[in-house]
Amino acid sequence: MSNITWDEYFMGIALLSAKRSKDPNTKVGACIVDDDNKVVSIGYNGMPRKIDESKISWNKGEGLDSKYLYVCHAEFNAILNTRNGSALQGCRLYVTLFPCNECAKAIIQTGIKEVIYLDNKYADQISTQASKLMLELSGVKLTKYQGRFSEVILK
Repeated sequence: MSNITWDEYFMGIALLSAKRSKDPNTKVGACIVDDDNKVVSIGYNGMPRKIDESKISWNKGEGLDSKYLYVCHAEFNAILNTRNGSALQGCRLYVTLFPCNECAKAIIQTGIKEVIYLDNKYADQISTQASKLMLELSGVKLTKYQGRFSEVILK
């Protein structure tokens, strides 16, 4: 077997990072890489630090019983985990799920130049459509991941 490509390597890191998520339904991972193929940051979806997760729901419920009010997305965490925000200018973001509109704003504002995504299962949602529009209008390149091994790591 030949060496894996850079895309396979970095998406593999994103997929492994997703396994850290405690979300019972949607595990998402992200890996940010610079032009020298060096990992700048990684992240996964989870509750904000210092929050007692036993007091907050992981349900898709309504009102205060909805995880969507609390969870930090993988790409947002990867951006926040970066020690030097200016280090993101011109980087590539590998993410296992297409970014939402809120994460798209952070991606654009930090100067990330490309998003390589594995899945876009929410493509029909208005927030995902807004995300795609913002990313395209700002010149962020969108690439659907086509590499090997994702099916092995996802299990």
